[in-house]
Amino acid sequence: MQRYGTDRVGWLFAPVVLIWFLSIGTIGAYNIYEHNPKVLRAFSPHYIVKFFKRGKKRNWVSLGGIMLSITGTEALFADLGHFSSLAVQIAFTVLVFPCLLLAYTGQAAYLTKYPSDVSEAFYRSIPDCVYWPIFVVATIAAVIASQATISATFSIIKQSVALGFFPMVKVVHTSKQFPGQIYIPEINWILMILCLAITAGFKSTTQIGHAYGIAVVAVMLVTTILMTLIMLIVWRSNILLVAIFTLTFLFVEMVYFSAVLFKVGQGGWVPLVIAGVFLIVMCVWHYGTVKKYKFEMQCKVPMAWILGLGPSLGLVRVPGIGLVYTDLPRGVPPIFSHFVTHLPAIHSIVVFVCVKYLPVTTVTPEERFYVKRIGPKNLNMFRCAVRYGYTDLHKREDDFENLLIKSLTQYVHQESLIHSISYSSDEDEETGEPFNAESTNVSQCKVLSETELCGLSSASITSDVSLETFPVSRSEVRFSIPSEASTVDSTISDLQYLINCRDAGIVHIFGNTIVRARRDSNFIKRVAVNHIYAFLRRICRENSVIFNVPHESLLNVGQVFYV
Repeated sequence: MQRYGTDRVGWLFAPVVLIWFLSIGTIGAYNIYEHNPKVLRAFSPHYIVKFFKRGKKRNWVSLGGIMLSITGTEALFADLGHFSSLAVQIAFTVLVFPCLLLAYTGQAAYLTKYPSDVSEAFYRSIPDCVYWPIFVVATIAAVIASQATISATFSIIKQSVALGFFPMVKVVHTSKQFPGQIYIPEINWILMILCLAITAGFKSTTQIGHAYGIAVVAVMLVTTILMTLIMLIVWRSNILLVAIFTLTFLFVEMVYFSAVLFKVGQGGWVPLVIAGVFLIVMCVWHYGTVKKYKFEMQCKVPMAWILGLGPSLGLVRVPGIGLVYTDLPRGVPPIFSHFVTHLPAIHSIVVFVCVKYLPVTTVTPEERFYVKRIGPKNLNMFRCAVRYGYTDLHKREDDFENLLIKSLTQYVHQESLIHSISYSSDEDEETGEPFNAESTNVSQCKVLSETELCGLSSASITSDVSLETFPVSRSEVRFSIPSEASTVDSTISDLQYLINCRDAGIVHIFGNTIVRARRDSNFIKRVAVNHIYAFLRRICRENSVIFNVPHESLLNVGQVFYV
């Protein structure tokens, strides 16, 4: 059901959860009034001191069980990506917290009169007239109680992927209004498998409770430590305020943490092992990703090297268009020099494609492609930044190739148009300023004023390149230039050259940089890089899959990098 999104799941689950909290709160208030109103004295700190004095270590250890009364509330605040902070604050302050206090205080009032029912205090304290309706609601609530944890896990994994601490996974945005409402299929399956394994492995709910208690206290400790760092580094709060906050919360949390440590051998080791595995995965992936990115930044090809190769790049220019995918927004990736060094041939037109995701819902097709020429015109090299919003999907039917070539054609045409304007301006005003095509893009070409266009004939203003897609195979596209077009001969030849290269075919070139540990590396580094990181690279989603590149047009260029 998670694939339908938090909105739809919330509309289904929210009424049940609302009824559940109102029911336990009402029953708790009834038990307080009916059995023992004096139980409200338990809110006084005096009684907890007497409790510890009377039982000492045995009562101290029992604090681990008390932690179970607040488990789940920590996941509520981890769902800020799915809901607004105001919604979470109102839900916790107005509904969750008061109802939980009434429910547990009511059970305590009931147990003062019927202490023998301690093992089934909740169901025994329910009045007979509403027992079965509450039983049904409790069963349904138990099934959906993990929704907050599931949603929070999706948010944490997405943030980890964005920071480079987790392998690439499929992230599905289920809402156009809230960018944080997402669904990750792989993580959903992993959660299901872990839940089934833990349920089958543990023999009783007591052990599950011990594991849950340690996990919750550990989350609270980590949250307090991170919050302290944010107050010091980001907010730059007063050091006295930071000290008061840290000492107050750490004191309370360390008290509970010391109690749950006695439960590590009784099932509490499970969350520690799971956390250790994820910590290793995140550290290894981040280390390999950072090393790979630094290698690409340090080894990117300088433009002087490209210009030194001459108009043909010192290679055999075969017909066609090569789309070289790279993560670098600037410069020529090292995979290009590696490719042309070992295979001295390249396509007649080379386009370096950099795909970026913007924090917006969607990017219109008119603004999706940002085209720019690299180097002199005779090199026929371009850079294209492809921009997507978080709800935009790469679908095969979107005809990515045709849209990219159309933008490239418009750029070449507009570039020639600006050349003609700049040349006529140079003759009239003798400015002597040469036209720099490297800083021109399609969007800039569209903002020419009417004064700049007045010297052109009406035919040259209206002459535009039309794109006609014939009902043939997906990889075949035809362009037609109207006979009435009066653009300069160089523009026609450039467009015709682009058309011929497009008809020859398009190849998608992806770099596959393999990170390996040096032979003199220690054992831990060799295991982490050569085995763990390599395994994660194999199982994570490849860029060719994300971009839906057809296999017949795919070319992977491998390169080994030693760290």
